[in-house]
Amino acid sequence: MERVKARTLSGFMELLPRQQAQFERVRGILEETYARYGFTPLDTPAIEASEVLLAKAGGETEKQIYRFTKGDSDLSLRFDLTVPLAKYVALHHNELAFPFRRYQIGKVYRGERAQRGRFREFYQADIDVIGDGSLDIINEAEIPAIIYQTFTALGLNRFRIRVNNRKVLNGLFVVLGLEDKAEDVMRTIDKLEKIGAEKVTAILVDDFGVATNTATQLLGILGANDPLAALEPFRGKNELLDKGVEELATVVQYLGDFGVPEDHFTVDLTIARGLDYYTGTVYETVLLDHPEVGSVCSGGRYDNLAEYYTEKQLPGVGISIGLTRLFYVLQEQGMLNEALPTAPADVLILPMTEDLSPAIAFATACRGVGVRAQLYTEPKKFKAKMNYADRIGVPYVAFLGEDEVANGVVSLKDMVSGEQEKVALTAAPEWLREKVAQRNMGAPIKEKN
Repeated sequence: MERVKARTLSGFMELLPRQQAQFERVRGILEETYARYGFTPLDTPAIEASEVLLAKAGGETEKQIYRFTKGDSDLSLRFDLTVPLAKYVALHHNELAFPFRRYQIGKVYRGERAQRGRFREFYQADIDVIGDGSLDIINEAEIPAIIYQTFTALGLNRFRIRVNNRKVLNGLFVVLGLEDKAEDVMRTIDKLEKIGAEKVTAILVDDFGVATNTATQLLGILGANDPLAALEPFRGKNELLDKGVEELATVVQYLGDFGVPEDHFTVDLTIARGLDYYTGTVYETVLLDHPEVGSVCSGGRYDNLAEYYTEKQLPGVGISIGLTRLFYVLQEQGMLNEALPTAPADVLILPMTEDLSPAIAFATACRGVGVRAQLYTEPKKFKAKMNYADRIGVPYVAFLGEDEVANGVVSLKDMVSGEQEKVALTAAPEWLREKVAQRNMGAPIKEKN
């Protein structure tokens, strides 16, 4: 029989058990935080009819999509979680209660060139609030609070949420006479952090024919310490701009009430996101110590989620975390908390008697109080059994020999400290539960000092 070389395709993340446990801990915190804000979990199919997924797509998206046929069916793998959500809401509109709040953490697929930190198969973690006909601005103010609570629960503190409103930019471009150059100007000012104001001004003037005084005025507003105050002189000059400033001010006003500290958010008028998609508030979240990573959580307000599937007006606001990419970066930077247990069990039970009943009963009692217990009954030597305990990283090993059974106790070894003590069989499950709870205290991410 010819052997096939075992390999994992480029651009697909495959983790070892310890890493997978760390990933699941991060994912679990996201799910717990999203649920705390009243979002319901959703799982849509990974495969959809191509016409459904490509209803709006074109250009690069269509090139990157994994598309195939099965019989007469033209099928595609989902490339994000937003399009499947749009289909879901259009299909089940009459069965849902609005505003519809959902979270989804699932794999998406993009046939792009795999490179460091970019994958072809990766997890996205999305939340969206969908309205039926309208959606109150307070929903847009609440989103940064969810971002803040999510990242702090993960153990991150050195991050900042950048907030803007697309109406502000669009209205400002009209007032400054840049409406017909909006896309070029937006792409250029997006380079401010990388190349600086002087070079951006030169590009605007030399490449796109923007008047020098107009470019200077624009960059002055964008770089102001108080952007909302810098926009005051333009009040009343454009209806869209006025509306955008009002919405942005409302969002900023309520952020403190939602529990977002002032040093964790900033108004940044250079944030655009999706020129043809987002219509109101937009967000980007950056790690202050790792600006090279770019945005780790982004999103915003859109006017009509499901316009390609229904005539109903379904506005919404949402954010997405590239979970696989974030985990990759945290792992690469050594920011994962290695002190937290990653073993598949809290205690490994080694029966040392022919009668396995006491060991089985002890495992059952442990599981009954929430302690993850694994019973090891393989006919191996003692050293091999302990090597196994080391390999899986289990924090405790329980020995049940003839003496322990006769005296109604169990010998429990702490695999980290090496200490061993005897505990009454009836008390041991609760003893383990408390010890394990102490070991699990702490966030999955540790920022470097």
